[in-house]
Amino acid sequence: MAYPVINPRRSKGRINPNIYGPFAEHLGRCIYQGIYVGNDCEIPNVNRMRCDVVNALKRLQIPVLRWPGGCFADTYHWRDGVDPQAQRKTIVNTNWGGVSEDNSFGTHEFMELCCQLGCEAYFSGNVGSGTVQELSDWVEYCNMGAFLPWRRCGAKTAGRNHSM
Repeated sequence: MAYPVINPRRSKGRINPNIYGPFAEHLGRCIYQGIYVGNDCEIPNVNRMRCDVVNALKRLQIPVLRWPGGCFADTYHWRDGVDPQAQRKTIVNTNWGGVSEDNSFGTHEFMELCCQLGCEAYFSGNVGSGTVQELSDWVEYCNMGAFLPWRRCGAKTAGRNHSM
């Protein structure tokens, strides 16, 4: 009979830490009320991100955070989440029970979260109802010199490769 032998002193290489990154899904209360609380909330927050949740996630030392996660990515159109919040389009999230999605958590808010966590940002492209041009435009938008969330992060993200 064969038995497996594990030699902890032998290494075959290094696992890329980005493989351990989670995703943020617009399911239930993961984003709204879970991470993001909006403008007029009494829950302690910094730029609308819940302090308790951000502090818990910081302890996990997340290397990369993917958004929008799961099935929601296949119906998410990034342009719906970059205008001033009062002007953002409200949609119905058909993936999760037909709930209303006001797009108040969009590209800039995601980057704010990544800045607070000190992690890489990984944007999931819409391959369900989006187009190649739409994804290309999102990449261009996020790499413009005026994209303030990345500029505000300063040294935390300097020289890092932000995946799209």
